[in-house]
Amino acid sequence: MIELTITDKKSLLSLARTAIERSIKRESAPEHDAQMMSPALQQHAGVFVTLHKQEHLRGCIGTFTADRPLWEQVKRMARSAAFEDSRFSPVRAFELPELDLEISVLSPLQEIQSIEQIEVGKHGLYLTRGFHRGVLLPQVATEHGWDRLSFLEHTCLKAGLPPDAWQKGTTIEIFSAVIFNEKDPEFRHNSA
Repeated sequence: MIELTITDKKSLLSLARTAIERSIKRESAPEHDAQMMSPALQQHAGVFVTLHKQEHLRGCIGTFTADRPLWEQVKRMARSAAFEDSRFSPVRAFELPELDLEISVLSPLQEIQSIEQIEVGKHGLYLTRGFHRGVLLPQVATEHGWDRLSFLEHTCLKAGLPPDAWQKGTTIEIFSAVIFNEKDPEFRHNSA
């Protein structure tokens, strides 16, 4: 798991918001000098960017693929969450002040053999069966007050499978995440 300082987290939140704002204004993304990024931000990791508007989900896109530096992944996923989440219309300029951004930097996936290995509140779930895939971040179970079985069932539903599909023929992988949000007290002054 990547160790991030408060400065690293502030940088990532700023990069995410700037990427969305510039896309809305149809401005090209600012060039960032990779040499100016901390060593932690240059590491490769999967990441999800979640947008909330007045406490409601407004977009969430991420990747487990760690094929580029974290700072680049965050910018890319922020734009995707704002404009490419098929569950929502693209974010518009008037919504920017109402958006709260949350970033989840992911650990590598780990396949489990027993559901007893799942720690609600610590682990996220990634389930696969054939072409069906479903992922729920660690904070989702906590936000909804789910126990382990409810978490598994909801992840199956997210994958388009019956709620009990986790019991047979489904690969279950867990991951953990470093999660931070613009609403966290140390980041509030960064919000637009």
